Order: sequence, then structure tokens, then C-alpha cells
Amino acid sequence: MPALPPIRPRAASFVGGYLSLWAAACAYLAHKDADWTFAAISLAVFGIGLPALSMALTRKAAPSPVAVRRPALELAAFLTFLGLYAVAFLGWGMNQVRAAVPPGREQELLLLAVKLFVHVGVPTLLLVALGAKLAPLFSSRITRPGFWPPLLVLGSIILALISVVSPALNDIAQLRASAFTLAWAAPAAFIWVSLEAGLCEEFLFRAVLQTRLAAVLKTEAGAVVTGALLFALAHVPGLYLRGHPGVDGYSTDPIQVVSFTVAVLSPIAVLFGTLWARTRSLLLIVLLHALVDVLPNLPEFIRTWTD
Repeated sequence: MPALPPIRPRAASFVGGYLSLWAAACAYLAHKDADWTFAAISLAVFGIGLPALSMALTRKAAPSPVAVRRPALELAAFLTFLGLYAVAFLGWGMNQVRAAVPPGREQELLLLAVKLFVHVGVPTLLLVALGAKLAPLFSSRITRPGFWPPLLVLGSIILALISVVSPALNDIAQLRASAFTLAWAAPAAFIWVSLEAGLCEEFLFRAVLQTRLAAVLKTEAGAVVTGALLFALAHVPGLYLRGHPGVDGYSTDPIQVVSFTVAVLSPIAVLFGTLWARTRSLLLIVLLHALVDVLPNLPEFIRTWTD
């Protein structure tokens, strides 16, 4: 297997800065007697191990660069949008959407439609207004080298990890669903989370934002870790304002919430950011993102669509 490419000094400074911030976030969690062990696992697996493996699996990939005509202007526009999105939508808007329709199938369909509009529709309109090309962002590259190896290998590893570290399989077993129900619900749930979580988050944070970060910072590694931090921080308003004691990472201390998102969520974004930088395949990272979420979300999906 060929050696992985060395990290250049400019990229190394970004990676070092990211690791320092991650360590500070972990230290604060430990100071508050919060669980920091899962953060360490997240970094080891999603922030280091799987990205290194993904680089080996995509060594034959040769993605075409995504042209950014006006990097500074486009990045400023999307950072502004990201701030509004984090506060207005994640922090406030999601509650308003849920309050508009009683819990159930109609609410889930409404949430999916709103999420697609906010995460994909609005950024697409903004890209058009800025004169950016859309086609390179939506290319699947399914026939290009570097698509199937990471999908099959990383996908299998992710499913195995989620089966071990989460109670998803036990929760599914407790439903006592029939084989027929599982046969249609599992693929349906996978498609659902591919749209609701995979497409929404990966299009906004990787295809749109990370591409602009790379154009401005002039380093893919710097864009990966910076984008991962922004991904984590964007979740802070929603977790702090809409969370409750039963939600992982919730706290009345906003610094602890920030520390949790940086320590636990950002390493996951490092994996997807690395894959986007290496393949420029939105479909690949959407499918892998869905594999992270499908088992934990399957029990609720079955309850919603079979009751």
C-alpha cells in the first residue's frame, strides 16, 4: 500500500490548532465531571483512524477541483447564512415547525421538507445568485475510482461500530417487529435519513462550505478541520436552547455545550470532510452519513410509520 501523503506545514498548523481546541474542549468536559471518554473514542475512530483508512481507500481517486469564482465573497456569504441558520433555524425555527403540526407522520414529512429547503434549497439559490456552478457539487462520481472501496469498507465498519456502541439493535429487538416490517422499514429508513441527515448536512457543510474554505485557506486539510469546527459549533444553539437533560451533551452551561460539540461531533465531520476532499462525491458521503444514523433512527421510524 502506498504511503499516505505528508501534511504540509500550512496544513499542519491548521491540524495542530484543531487538535489543541479539541484537547481544550475535552479538558473542560473533564473539569465539569462530564463524560469525555466518548469524545476520545470519537477522535480516535472518526477523527484519525477512519480518515487515515479513507485516504488509503481513495488513493486512486482523482477528483476534479471545484472552481470558486469569488472565494472571499462566497465564503462570507455562507458564513453569514450559517450564523443565521444556527440561531434562527436550529435554535428557534425547529421548535416552531414541530409546534405547527402534531407529532406523527405529517410532522415528520413537514420537518423533512423544511430541512431540505433550508439545507439544500436556500444554499442552492444563494449559489445561483453568486454565479457559482452547481453541477460539480452534485456529481455522484459513482463510476470513478475511489467511490466503491470507501463505501463498502467504511460502511461496513461504521455499521459494526454503531451496532456495538449504541443500544440500537436492542431497541429494534424490543419492538418485536415482523420480518416483513423490517424488510421494508430498514431500506425506507435508510433512504429517509439519507435525505434528512445525509443530504442536508453534507451538501451544506461539505460541498458548499468546505469548498469555499479550501479556496480561501488554500489548504484542503485546513478546510477539513475548520469546516469540522464550524459544523460542531453550528449545533450549539439547537442543543443549548432545545435540549433537555435526556439529550447527550445538554447542559445549562453554554461553554460545556460548546465543548461537547467540538469534542464529540467535530471528529465525525473530519471523516466526511476528508472523503469530500478526496473524492468530491456528494453521494458517497451522503450514503456513509446515513449509515451512521440509520440504526439509531430505525426504531422511531418503525413506530411512526406502522402505528
